[in-house]
Amino acid sequence: MKIHNLGSINIDIVYRVPHIPSPGETLACQDRSEGLGGKGANMSIAAAQSGCAVHHYGAVGAEGEWTRDVLANKGVETSSIATVDIPTGHAIIMVADSGENAITLFPGANFALPGDLPERLIENARAGDWLLLQNETSDVQKTAIAAREAGLSVAYAAAPFDANVTLGMLDHVDLLAVNEIEAAQLAEAAGKPAEDLGIASLLITKGAEGAVLHSAGKDTIIQPAHKVEVIDTTGAGDTFFGYYLGTLCQGATPQQALARASAASALQIGKPGAADAIPSGGDVDAFLKAQSV
Repeated sequence: MKIHNLGSINIDIVYRVPHIPSPGETLACQDRSEGLGGKGANMSIAAAQSGCAVHHYGAVGAEGEWTRDVLANKGVETSSIATVDIPTGHAIIMVADSGENAITLFPGANFALPGDLPERLIENARAGDWLLLQNETSDVQKTAIAAREAGLSVAYAAAPFDANVTLGMLDHVDLLAVNEIEAAQLAEAAGKPAEDLGIASLLITKGAEGAVLHSAGKDTIIQPAHKVEVIDTTGAGDTFFGYYLGTLCQGATPQQALARASAASALQIGKPGAADAIPSGGDVDAFLKAQSV
């Protein structure tokens, strides 16, 4: 089983600051760095590091071609990443000493995907594979519909969140991932709790409180978070979902997949950066083993 990720690729420009500045406040940063990011790229790396085969579909500008090499070095198939005449997406990220962050996103090439990319994805996939989507690229709903018709399961991380866009995706999704704030916004827009919207599997992440998985006809699974030192929360949710789906694709139970996802995100927030901080499967399994002793 393989994951086909129609996913964003960003260049993250990260500024370390004492605190997230208030409106009108000018604040000198303590450090600056650049690296690979984007919800799509982060999830591809996390799923690949979990041990699953991952094929990434996306686009970058000429100045961002190095991101393809980073993905490939992390075990991701990159032959379907196009180079277009629009700058690579990028994010301006402020990370406070507390580990919290504030992000400004420029979509760039992520919304200039080649027109045949969704069709190419379906041609490469087999029935039973997973399609992974986020809201940081074009062609999300179009690709979900085509994938379902081809026998793929669809996993959708509904971020950056828009309640109306998410409601329009629900008929085309097998696994929806949102955080608890997004779940509340979705419930308000729908007029009923998110877990009552008929979604086959609903994963709600709650930061330091862990995660909850609601699956139709099955018991709810609660996954506590590990208590660890927080250095940088950027990409923690991407790491969690990528590891969860990647582990699930290898035949694990949802409970086993949640345990690995929780461990992976705990290790990820203990390092600076997004994609660069995603742990290997070996490190995750060693962490879990140590926790059980």
